[in-house]
Amino acid sequence: MAERMTVSYQKKPCYEIVLTHGFAELTDEFANDADNRSRRICIVTDSNVGPLYAEQVKEALMEVFAVCEVFVFPAGEEHKTLQTVQDLYTFLIEHHFDRKDMLAALGGGVTGDLTGFAAATYLRGVDFIQLPTTLLAQVDSSIGGKTGVDFDAYKNMVGAFYMPKLVYMNLDTLQTLEPRQFYSGFAEVMKHGLIRDSKYYEWLIANLYEICDRDKDTLLSMVKRSCEIKRGVVEKDPTEQGERALLNLGHTIGHAIEKERGFSLLHGECVALGCVAAAFISWKRELIPMEEYYEIRDMFVPFNLPISVDDLDVGQVVAFTKSDKKMRAGQIRFVLLEKIGKAVLDDTVTEDEIRAAVEELNFREED
Repeated sequence: MAERMTVSYQKKPCYEIVLTHGFAELTDEFANDADNRSRRICIVTDSNVGPLYAEQVKEALMEVFAVCEVFVFPAGEEHKTLQTVQDLYTFLIEHHFDRKDMLAALGGGVTGDLTGFAAATYLRGVDFIQLPTTLLAQVDSSIGGKTGVDFDAYKNMVGAFYMPKLVYMNLDTLQTLEPRQFYSGFAEVMKHGLIRDSKYYEWLIANLYEICDRDKDTLLSMVKRSCEIKRGVVEKDPTEQGERALLNLGHTIGHAIEKERGFSLLHGECVALGCVAAAFISWKRELIPMEEYYEIRDMFVPFNLPISVDDLDVGQVVAFTKSDKKMRAGQIRFVLLEKIGKAVLDDTVTEDEIRAAVEELNFREED
C-alpha cells in the first residue's frame, strides 16, 4: 500500500508525493483522467537509469497515454546543460509534442532538474512528473519545484520554479544504487535533521546499521520523514525568499568544493563537507559548543561521507563561493546552526571565516 502526502503551493493543494514499491501503481495515478488517452508523454532519462527502468515505466504509462516516447541523454553532471535541454527540445518538436502533452523525469537530481526546466520553458510550459530513482532525488531535489541547469560549470545558474504534477517514488530503486550514490543522498537526509528535527537526527544515528543495510521498512520511514521536512519548508516559502534558504545548509562551500574538484566528488559528498564547514563556523561563533561540532562532523563518517579533502586549493574554493547564486547585495547568505535541529540564516559570514572553515576541511593527518 502506497504512502501519500500532498504538497501545497500558495496555500492550495498542488501535487501528491507517492512512496511505494515498484512502478505498477504508476498506471493508477493517471487512469481516472480520460484526457490522457489523447496525450503524449516523454520519459526523459539518462544512459545509466534508462536501461534499468525505462521499459518498466513505459509499460505502465502506455496503458493510459496515447503515445510514450523515451529520450536518453548521457549520464553525468557535465551534461546538465542548456545543450542537453536544446537536444530535448528538438526531440519534442520532431515527435510533435504540444502544450497538452507531458514529460516524465526518470532518474536522479540531474534528470529531474533538467527535465523540469525543459517542461517550464517548452511552449511556455508543459506538465511534468518526477520519478526519482536516487536517494538524493527522493528526499530533496524532486520536491519543491526547483528546476535548472548548470552554466559554464556554475551550479544551477539557469532555472525556474516550476511545480510537478506528481512525484512518484519507487523505493525499490534504492536497492540498485551503487554504494557511493546511496551515501551521497544520505548527506541531504542528515541535513534535514540538522536544520529541523533533532529527534530525526538521533533516529538516523540509532538506525545506522539498518540504513546502511538498506532495510526496506527503515528506508521508507527515513524517506517519508525527510519528505515531510522538506514539504514543510517549501510550502511556507516556495520561491526561496526566506525560510527555504535553510535547506542550503552546507551548499555554499559544498558547491565551491564541487567546482574546485572538477565535479569528481558527488553532490552529496560536497554537501557533507559543506555541513562540516558550516558547523565549524557555528562553533567558532560560539553558537554551538565544540563537542556538538565534533559530533556533527564525525556522524558523517559511518555513512561513508567525507569530512576532509586532500590538497584543496583554499583560495580557489573561497573565490568560488563568491559566484554562488545565493549572493545578496554582494554578501553570501550563509546557513549556520544554533543547535542540532535548528538552523539560522546569516548574511555576515566573512571571507576569513570561510577560509578558516575550508582550511579545517583541508586538514591532513601528516600536518
